[in-house]
Amino acid sequence: MKLRQFRIRIRRMRARWWVLSAVVVLALAGGGAWWIIAAQTESAVATPVAQTVAASLETMEQSVSASGTLTPTVQEEVSFAASGTVTGVNVLAGTVVAAGDVLATVDTLTVDAEVLAARATLASAAAKLTDSQDASDGSTAALAQIAANTASVTTAQNAVDEAVAAQNAVTLTAPVAGVVTVVNVAVGDVISAGTSSSGAGTAAAGATAAAGTGGTTTASTAAFTIVGTDSWTVDLTVGEADAALIAADNQVELSLDDGTAFFGTVSEIGLLPSTTTGVAAYPVVVTVTGSAPGLFDGVAVTAAIVYERRTDVLTVASAAVTSVDGASVVTVKNANGTEISTPVTVGATVGNLTEITAGLAAGDEVVVAAFTPGSGNAGTTGTDRTFPGGEMPTGDFPAGQMPGGTNNG
Repeated sequence: MKLRQFRIRIRRMRARWWVLSAVVVLALAGGGAWWIIAAQTESAVATPVAQTVAASLETMEQSVSASGTLTPTVQEEVSFAASGTVTGVNVLAGTVVAAGDVLATVDTLTVDAEVLAARATLASAAAKLTDSQDASDGSTAALAQIAANTASVTTAQNAVDEAVAAQNAVTLTAPVAGVVTVVNVAVGDVISAGTSSSGAGTAAAGATAAAGTGGTTTASTAAFTIVGTDSWTVDLTVGEADAALIAADNQVELSLDDGTAFFGTVSEIGLLPSTTTGVAAYPVVVTVTGSAPGLFDGVAVTAAIVYERRTDVLTVASAAVTSVDGASVVTVKNANGTEISTPVTVGATVGNLTEITAGLAAGDEVVVAAFTPGSGNAGTTGTDRTFPGGEMPTGDFPAGQMPGGTNNG
């Protein structure tokens, strides 16, 4: 009997907890719904606020935006004027050089032999010319022989001059200052005048030339490529409508992706468009003025080509200008606080400024209508969420048990 009464008491206790939990859930749901509705109602309220700004004199620019790549103005391909075996390579790809710095050297054996051979040929040609002149009888044939021998002497002398120049060019120097971007030779390569590639292949920018390959010349690529670092151009493309706006010598505001800013001027606008994308695009070359750090061949550049710049232009915030019966109007606030609707004549609009050509003077205060969110928006931040009747119910359930659940203890 006692056991049965105990079970009945437990059932009644559980029934009470079910009722209590239902009340709590309904209170939470009702409170949450009330808070959401209240927050939405208050958030919808926006309060108009009148602010004043002064008409002011500004510099107004109009520009064409474009993007392109940076290219060095100086890019020299340097080859040997002498034939022979490479005995030294003094630079790597990435080396910064000045004009006159030694790039590489070639042994003198081949060029010395070529000079001796050229001089021997010249001596022989000169002797033949002398003999023909001494033996001439004035006949047409004799005179023709003299002319032929004279031409041979001229040719031989040219060969000597070239051989001597090659002999003097066994040391290859940089013709311009810049960065060495390509090295196509290595010590031990056998090269011919005007060629430089070796059996070892090429050393591109950032790599080093292989040494001691002993290869034989098989191609005619330049031995070295030097890119200047103090003179740059930017290659851009603009649409047909924009091309009609810009002109040579327009100032260009340039920037890199990292925010580096520099300037240039339009030096060339192409007459023939490219239509590879289906839209006419005209090439524009911009010459960079001055010097800026962080410029490298091939980096992306953003450009604004300024085709119009006017100073001391009277402007107001564009939001201050309204249209009334087709006329432009601003509201002027005078010294005593009176607001007067004033017709104005507007000019260009650039960004958030509008040019005023008549109707205002610099310093006039004009009204700008702005809207600010209602105070009810504060409830959406999550810091002021309340429930009807006070705080959310607190407290623990007996023995750690959720209503209708199993005992956790």
